Amino acid sequence: MEINEIFEKLDEIQEKMQSEEISLEDSFRYYAEAMELLKQCDEQIGTVEKQVQMLDENGEKHEFE
Repeated sequence: MEINEIFEKLDEIQEKMQSEEISLEDSFRYYAEAMELLKQCDEQIGTVEKQVQMLDENGEKHEFE
Protein backbone atom coordinates (compact mmCIF):
# COMPACT_ATOMS: atom_id res chain seq x y z
CA MET A 1 0.00 0.00 0.00
CA GLU A 2 1.36 3.42 -0.94
CA ILE A 3 1.63 6.26 1.56
CA ASN A 4 -1.24 8.22 0.04
CA GLU A 5 -3.46 5.13 0.29
CA ILE A 6 -2.46 4.72 3.92
CA PHE A 7 -3.46 8.33 4.65
CA GLU A 8 -6.81 7.81 2.92
CA LYS A 9 -7.45 4.70 5.02
CA LEU A 10 -6.45 6.58 8.18
CA ASP A 11 -8.93 9.33 7.29
CA GLU A 12 -11.67 6.70 6.90
CA ILE A 13 -10.79 5.19 10.27
CA GLN A 14 -10.81 8.62 11.91
CA GLU A 15 -14.30 9.31 10.57
CA LYS A 16 -15.57 5.95 11.85
CA MET A 17 -14.04 6.51 15.28
CA GLN A 18 -15.72 9.90 15.60
CA SER A 19 -19.13 8.30 15.28
CA GLU A 20 -21.18 8.44 18.48
CA GLU A 21 -22.59 5.01 17.68
CA ILE A 22 -19.25 3.16 17.56
CA SER A 23 -18.85 0.29 19.99
CA LEU A 24 -15.89 -0.04 22.31
CA GLU A 25 -14.81 -3.21 20.51
CA ASP A 26 -14.87 -1.45 17.14
CA SER A 27 -12.93 1.46 18.61
CA PHE A 28 -10.16 -0.91 19.72
CA ARG A 29 -10.18 -2.68 16.36
CA TYR A 30 -9.91 0.59 14.43
CA TYR A 31 -7.20 1.82 16.78
CA ALA A 32 -5.14 -1.34 16.20
CA GLU A 33 -5.64 -1.05 12.44
CA ALA A 34 -4.58 2.61 12.49
CA MET A 35 -1.45 1.79 14.49
CA GLU A 36 -0.49 -0.89 11.96
CA LEU A 37 -1.03 1.55 9.10
CA LEU A 38 1.11 4.16 10.86
CA LYS A 39 3.85 1.55 11.28
CA GLN A 40 3.74 0.79 7.55
CA CYS A 41 3.87 4.50 6.77
CA ASP A 42 6.85 5.00 9.09
CA GLU A 43 8.71 2.10 7.43
CA GLN A 44 8.08 3.52 3.96
CA ILE A 45 9.21 6.99 4.99
CA GLY A 46 12.35 5.46 6.53
CA THR A 47 13.11 3.72 3.25
CA VAL A 48 12.70 6.95 1.30
CA GLU A 49 14.89 8.87 3.75
CA LYS A 50 17.69 6.38 3.20
CA GLN A 51 17.50 6.99 -0.53
CA VAL A 52 17.59 10.77 -0.29
CA GLN A 53 20.96 12.37 -0.76
CA MET A 54 21.93 15.89 0.14
CA LEU A 55 24.28 18.19 -1.71
CA ASP A 56 26.72 20.25 0.31
CA GLU A 57 27.92 23.74 -0.62
CA ASN A 58 30.57 22.20 -2.92
CA GLY A 59 27.98 20.18 -4.82
CA GLU A 60 29.13 16.87 -3.34
CA LYS A 61 26.54 14.22 -2.51
CA HIS A 62 26.08 13.03 1.06
CA GLU A 63 23.66 10.55 2.56
CA PHE A 64 20.63 12.04 4.27
CA GLU A 65 20.91 11.95 8.06
